Amino acid sequence: MALQSTRKSALVDQVIEQLRRQISDGEWDLGSRIPTESELAELLGVGRNTIREGVRALAHAGLLEIRQGAGTFVVGRSEVTAAVRRRIAASTAADTMEVRRGLEIEAARLAAARRDDADIKKLRILLAEREATFEVRDAEAFIDADLALHQAVAEASHNRLLHELYVDLSDSLREIVKAGVGDRLGEDPHIDHTRAVEAIIAGDPELAAAETAAYLRELIED
Repeated sequence: MALQSTRKSALVDQVIEQLRRQISDGEWDLGSRIPTESELAELLGVGRNTIREGVRALAHAGLLEIRQGAGTFVVGRSEVTAAVRRRIAASTAADTMEVRRGLEIEAARLAAARRDDADIKKLRILLAEREATFEVRDAEAFIDADLALHQAVAEASHNRLLHELYVDLSDSLREIVKAGVGDRLGEDPHIDHTRAVEAIIAGDPELAAAETAAYLRELIED
């Protein structure tokens, strides 16, 4: 009996490690539904009960969320970012904005030093989308485009932890940003990100950091 329990425990640990690796490697996007218990059991060659225990462990760690009747969804890339997300949810908007400021400025600085051709192409596309959605006053699309651009800057830093932390932070900020924009898109001055993005593309870390700090001051003062 003890031997069987030990074998099962080891098998569950292997399932947890495999699923954790797939989540961390981005096999399933944040917010996406993972395969069903039956599908995972077949893929990994283990029983459904073993899969269930592994999924519950990762849900407890904050990487997965089990939604009754809908499935299981990826909500975090690692235990670290899951813990950060919980802390953000319990923090004030002002504290969160200060942390966002620090991450964005450092992300811009690193992105200017490390961006590659693929990053540059992505940044140009997302900047254009942000401007286009502002021009047509589509608030929901503008918020999506704005967050996507910021996340692309963090990704271009090629610092995986910084990128994951910023994604979690910006996801938590979505409702705050949405409440701030509301139906007033276009009534307030447009906070342009072009100079900051162009500094990143030009490979100037100090200018990229300065331009990012400048638009964040404008955003906070607004």
